Amino acid sequence: MAKKSAVNRNEMVKKLVAQYAAKREALKATANDESLPLEERFEARLKLAKLPRNSNPTRIRNRCEITGRPRAFYRKLKMSRISLRKLGNEGQIPGLTKASW
Repeated sequence: MAKKSAVNRNEMVKKLVAQYAAKREALKATANDESLPLEERFEARLKLAKLPRNSNPTRIRNRCEITGRPRAFYRKLKMSRISLRKLGNEGQIPGLTKASW
């Protein structure tokens, strides 16, 4: 089980990303628009830099929904390999069977 502080911090980052998503997208569109004057694009870049760092989507860490483990994460199932194996052996995941040959 991951530390609760790490899981809670990641939840806080997710909220910040959702909160600033529209503003960040508008500023990025302005900064990358070649038809606008250079000064206006530079202003947009400065405003983008003043936003909180944790509002950037790349700061979100994929974590297992069950244990909070940050590594060996399956995106499709939103869980780690350890949780997947445990639930699979218990028959909790439909269509998943243990391999044998």
